[in-house]
Amino acid sequence: MVKLIRLEWKKNNIGRYIRAAVLVAAALSLFIYALAFFGIANDPVTGVPDAAPGNEVISSSVELFTGMAFLILTGVMLSSFIVSAYKNKTMNLMFTYPIGRRRILASQMLAVWIFNCGALILTKLLIYGCLLIGSHFMTSSFVLDFNMADAWFYIQLILKSAVIVSMGFIALYIGLAMHSSKAAVVASFLLILLTQANIGDFTMADSAVLPAALTAVSLIFAVLSVWNVEKKDLM
Repeated sequence: MVKLIRLEWKKNNIGRYIRAAVLVAAALSLFIYALAFFGIANDPVTGVPDAAPGNEVISSSVELFTGMAFLILTGVMLSSFIVSAYKNKTMNLMFTYPIGRRRILASQMLAVWIFNCGALILTKLLIYGCLLIGSHFMTSSFVLDFNMADAWFYIQLILKSAVIVSMGFIALYIGLAMHSSKAAVVASFLLILLTQANIGDFTMADSAVLPAALTAVSLIFAVLSVWNVEKKDLM
């Protein structure tokens, strides 16, 4: 399986996605740093952050923007690695290999999941590190509600990253069902709206049940994506 994952990275030119992830990480770090210390989100009258209720802490902004960016990137990569491979008929060649179709498809999904989960974790660590350093020299407009000396901080960071990236499997299933790579990307946007949007004072992002439910749903869709692949006709 490890060799298949490496083959997928090589075949799909993982270097361009690494560059994209680095650019995203740098842009998000600069944006959130400016959000915290340069007051770009402050109300010009009150001088306090003009944030939705419950988003007065900096971790909310970090989770929101990193989740948006990497869920979209996950959808794009799953679309490119799998849905486009079906449409371009390159999957035909892969399925002639003396390897089970489920194993091939699972390796493609894992290649995307591992890359994006790792990239998201590193991006969050970079952002939180920049905020921690900045807090020694400047006053943040948002409450810095994280402690990088606490082991629980890293456990939560890893778990939340895994949940966000796993949601991409829902978008993949939709893309495969509709035979459309665009549908997979659009589904990623819709998932962001579902999990991050505010309705008045209510937001799904604060739900304690949502992460567990989304993880379970994502795993179900991942299984469904590979379940009938041995018998299913190619697109």
